[in-house]
Amino acid sequence: MSKTKKEIIEWLIALAIGFVVVLFVRSFLATNYEVVGESMMPTLHDHNHVIISKITTIKRMDIVIFHSDEKEDYVKRVIGLPGDIITYENDELFINNQKVEEPFLRSYEPYMNTETNFTEDFELLELTGSKTVPPGKLFVLGDNRISSLDSRYFHFVDKKEVIGEVKLIYWPISDFKVNFRSE
Repeated sequence: MSKTKKEIIEWLIALAIGFVVVLFVRSFLATNYEVVGESMMPTLHDHNHVIISKITTIKRMDIVIFHSDEKEDYVKRVIGLPGDIITYENDELFINNQKVEEPFLRSYEPYMNTETNFTEDFELLELTGSKTVPPGKLFVLGDNRISSLDSRYFHFVDKKEVIGEVKLIYWPISDFKVNFRSE
């Protein structure tokens, strides 16, 4: 076999292995995603590019991407886990009757300069007909509560529909960020 043929075969094998590795990583470990819309402002902006982890245990206040019934993907913050009782009163979040701070909202001008509540008052029972978040489900809200289609409207998200957790913003580079749990 000629040296050129051998080199071409080596390159083809290397490309095939690289393709399989990329396919494996994107299918099972992590992938990228482009944020569409302003429902997660100020944390995520329209057209931010993010990396999501597909191998994570979802916790309260994580930002997740999930499939919806409309065959769209949504990006929202997990507020309630199975068994949680959720109430919003006077712009304060209560989970299982304990006040929970939302520091990621403090830097958002509409949150600071609203004449009414940024997040309207609600109790999970009156909103969804369920006193607690059901098993296998999540309750999610967008950070831009004034303009977010979230669990207040479509109720619960099935954990099986979660694609992954947002781990970092990589584009535009000026928005690069890794920690989304607090501001």
